[in-house]
Amino acid sequence: MRTRLLPAIFLIFLLASTTACRAKSGTITYDIELNAAKGAKQARLWLPYPLSDNHQTISDIHVSGNYNSSAVYREPAGGATYLYAQWTDISGPPSMVMSFHAVSKDRGIQNLKDSEKPVPETLKKYLASSRWAPANDYRKLAAQIVEGKTSYLARVHAVYTWVIEHTFRDNGVKGCGLGLTARTLTELKGGGKCADISSVFVTMARAAGIPARDVFGLRLADPKSGDISTAFHCWTQFYLPGTGWVMADPADVRKMMLDRNIKLKDAGKWEKFFWGGDDLFRVALEKNARGVVFNPPQKGEPLGYFMYPFAQVDGKSLDYFSPKDFRYTVAFKAD
Repeated sequence: MRTRLLPAIFLIFLLASTTACRAKSGTITYDIELNAAKGAKQARLWLPYPLSDNHQTISDIHVSGNYNSSAVYREPAGGATYLYAQWTDISGPPSMVMSFHAVSKDRGIQNLKDSEKPVPETLKKYLASSRWAPANDYRKLAAQIVEGKTSYLARVHAVYTWVIEHTFRDNGVKGCGLGLTARTLTELKGGGKCADISSVFVTMARAAGIPARDVFGLRLADPKSGDISTAFHCWTQFYLPGTGWVMADPADVRKMMLDRNIKLKDAGKWEKFFWGGDDLFRVALEKNARGVVFNPPQKGEPLGYFMYPFAQVDGKSLDYFSPKDFRYTVAFKAD
């Protein structure tokens, strides 16, 4: 009898040890070089500047480079915090290195409590309809999604389930996508990447009367030291009276379904895992950073969302999806 139990006991020990050894802290380093043509006069860079919160501790921020000036700013409308650097005397490729230490804590909330009290006045901006979260355009559909659901928790979970059922991950979409709800649901017929699917959730949640926002950051399922330049990820948070801000990630549900060839009817495990938070290594870089106008302001349109480094040379935006125009790497060194 004791012999039969040994394999099971060993497996439990192995799983526990694997979880305990999962890296939850380390140093993240951005190495950035702008492509400035000969004769360029000015280059400017805006880089997300992470802050500590209940789920992460950020420390030991170091910045170096050949810039002429730099400062940390906060965008008043959405609250984006960023490092701004400027090159006014370009004698070689404009470059910058920024590193910081991050400790990531589990984001999961085991018991979601819904007090069903009114949304605080200070959070009503997360109900607003905008170009980036056009809630007004989807109120009729949202009413159908949450029909018969009376509590905040029941309504937002219905939205979460609906988004998973009516979207899919399309690896043909560049980067994390554009994060435009109408484009995702209509032009792409529900397909997209994490910014696209997260934007659908935020839009539908707001349309259903649930405060919601996008979160932009880095996510490593099994963090190991090395290049993490492809680890950018967007997820969401909704506000639940009685609990506070709660994480939900329908985009990662669809990613797991695609990566593991899982049908919708068999995705319940992942729907539960990414509902209410998880224990993966995540670093939030920005929250609610949509339609960003920087200070000093960039040339041209507001930025659809702010997650990647953003730069302009003589007023022309560099394509952060194109390494020919905008070379940057992000590296992680586990503690």
